Amino acid sequence: MNQKVYIFDTTLRDGEQSPGVNLNVQDKLDIANQLQRLGVDIIEAGFPIASQGDFEAVRSVAKKIKGVTIAGLARASVKDIDRAWEAVKYADQARIHTFIATSDIHLTHKLKMSRDEVLDAAVAAVKYAKNYTNDVEFSAEDAFRSDLDFLCRVIEAAIAAGATTINIPDTVGYATPVEFGEFIRDIRARVTNVNKAVISVHCHNDLGLAVANSLAAVANGAQQVECAVNGIGERAGNASLEEVVMALYTRRPFFQKDTGIKKEEIYRTSRLVSSLTGMRIQPNKAIVGKNAFAHESGIHQDGVLKERSTYEIMNPEMIGLNINNIVLGKHSGRHAIKDRLLEMGYHLSTEEIEKAFVKFKELADKKREIKDEDLAAIVENEVLTVPETYTLEYLHISSGTKVIPTATIRLCKNGEMFEEASCGDGPVDAIYKAIDKITGISSILLLYNLHAVTGGKDALGEVTVKILPNGGNKKTFLGRGISTDILEASTKAYLNAVNKVVSIEYENGNHDQSARDGV
Repeated sequence: MNQKVYIFDTTLRDGEQSPGVNLNVQDKLDIANQLQRLGVDIIEAGFPIASQGDFEAVRSVAKKIKGVTIAGLARASVKDIDRAWEAVKYADQARIHTFIATSDIHLTHKLKMSRDEVLDAAVAAVKYAKNYTNDVEFSAEDAFRSDLDFLCRVIEAAIAAGATTINIPDTVGYATPVEFGEFIRDIRARVTNVNKAVISVHCHNDLGLAVANSLAAVANGAQQVECAVNGIGERAGNASLEEVVMALYTRRPFFQKDTGIKKEEIYRTSRLVSSLTGMRIQPNKAIVGKNAFAHESGIHQDGVLKERSTYEIMNPEMIGLNINNIVLGKHSGRHAIKDRLLEMGYHLSTEEIEKAFVKFKELADKKREIKDEDLAAIVENEVLTVPETYTLEYLHISSGTKVIPTATIRLCKNGEMFEEASCGDGPVDAIYKAIDKITGISSILLLYNLHAVTGGKDALGEVTVKILPNGGNKKTFLGRGISTDILEASTKAYLNAVNKVVSIEYENGNHDQSARDGV
C-alpha cells in the first residue's frame, strides 16, 4: 500500500492573490464544487478577515460544499481566528489555518517582535483556535529562511498546544530541491513530537522550483502538499496541483505515495480555473497545456503511432482530455449535447442544458463542426455566467483604413431597449464607448485578450477583458465573450464585465437608476 499524500488546495485563497484575479462568490462556489469532484482533501476557501466579500465567499463554500475539509486562513490573532471560525463553522469538516512569520527578516522588519514573542503568539493562536475546532493547522511563514533551531522550537510548541497539521512554507520560493528535502528531514529528526501532527509544505515558484521542492519534501516525509490548480498564486505562483499529482502517480515506484485525486477531472478543473480567473494556460504547460500531448517532430510522431509509450509517459485520457473528439453539428439533438457535456464533466441543471443547447444551435448555424473546445467555451462563457442585466440586441460597425470607426449598439434591460452610437480609435474602442453611454458606467480597460478556441477560418473566438470602473472602488472585473465574429465576442466580453459591476453595485445597495437607464 502506498502512503497517502493529502492535497491541500489553495486556489481560492493564494491562487486568488494572483495579480489581477478577482473571483466573486459564485465563481468561488463553481471552483469549489469542481475541487470537490476532483477529490482534494482540503479546500482553503479564503482569508475571511481580508474583506466582507472574502468572508461571504468562505462562508458560502463552507455551507454548500460537503464531503471535504474547508479551511479559513487567519493570522495569529484573536480577531482573525474569530472571523475565520465564523466563516468555516458551517462546514462538515472545518479547519482554522493560523500563521505567523518565524524568519529573522520578518521579525525585524515586519512584525517588530522578538523570537520569544513570536513563539508565545504562535502557541496562544493554536490554543485559542482549538476552542473552536480540533482541526488546527499552524504555518511558520517564511520557514525556509528561518533559523532551524528556533523554527523547531516553534513547531514543537505549536504541536504541544494542539496543532494537528504543521505547514513548512518556502514563502518566497528560495529553496532548491536538495536543500528543501534535507530541511524537512532535519525538522522531522529534531522535533520530538513531530509524529503527533501532519507535516505539510507550501512552496512558491519564484525560481521555478515549487513542484520539485514539494516532491523533494514528500520524499523526505512530508504528508501534505499545499498547491493550486494551474500553479496560480502570488508573484510566480504556487506548486501546480496537477503536476504534483501526476508526478506522484507516474513515478509511484519511486515515491511509493498516492493521492485521492480523481485524475480524470484534472483537465476540466484546469479549464474552469483558467476561464474564471482569466489566466491563460501557457501552451507548453506540463499536464494541461495545449502542447502537452502534441508531437511535431516526424521521429516522435512515428514513434507514438507505433507505440505511445515511446514518447508519452502519461495517457491524455487519464486527465480527462479526450483527443478523439466526437464532432457535433447542426443536426445534433439535446440528448447528444447533454451526454457529451456529462462526459466532459459538466453537471448542469435542466435550465442550463437548455440554454447551452440554444447557444450550440446558434453556433452550429455559423460553424460546420462543433468540437469539445467549442462546447466548453459555450458553457463557461454563455451558461455559467452572472445574471445579465444588459443583453446585446444589435451591433453595427463602420470601420476602414480611411474611415473613423463608429459603433451603433442596442442593449436590452428589463424588456426596454437603449441605443447609442460612438466613435473611437478602433471598432472595439467605439463599441465600448457606446456601451458606457448606455449603462452610465465608464471604465478603464486593463486587459484585452483574444484567442481562437479551435483552428480553422470558422474558429470560435474567445475574448477576455479586465476593467476598472472609474470611481473610488479599486475592484477590477473580468469579462468573457465568445463568437465566430471577434467584434461580437469583444462586445459580449465587455458586457459580461459591466453586468458584474451592476450586480455588485446592486448587492451593495447602490441603486442609482439615473446611471442605469441611459440618462
